[in-house]
Amino acid sequence: MNEFIILLGWIGIYAPVSLGAIGSALGCKIAGQAAIGAMLEVKGGYGRFVGLSALPSSMSIYGIVVLFSLNRLVTVDNAAGLFSIGVGSGLAFLLSAIYQGQACASAIAGAKAKPEIFGLSLAPAAIIEGFAVFAFVFALVAAGGLP
Repeated sequence: MNEFIILLGWIGIYAPVSLGAIGSALGCKIAGQAAIGAMLEVKGGYGRFVGLSALPSSMSIYGIVVLFSLNRLVTVDNAAGLFSIGVGSGLAFLLSAIYQGQACASAIAGAKAKPEIFGLSLAPAAIIEGFAVFAFVFALVAAGGLP
């Protein structure tokens, strides 16, 4: 039984990176597909679409930092905390990246039709990023209290 508890702790340490990377890949795919479609229909300004499609990749960076804050010897005493913080923050990064990709895809579609709204169309993606930052900060603070 103790081995299983220790295994959960190790899963918790690596979950933020793996779940954040999966979410980033999916979010960038969603936004990237929209960017490619937009580039086929406009005559210039491709860089802003490409840049916007990379926005969900920040969730991988958050996951890496949380991994470093959780990285410690796994014991029966800290395994549940590692698992909870790691998987909880990892799921937040996963979902935030996917939803951010969808928001970026909408921003790309809107800016394609009406280029002057490009800056304002970034607001929903930035708000979603803010929720991921909340999970990121919580994970860092909570990790500091683990044995």
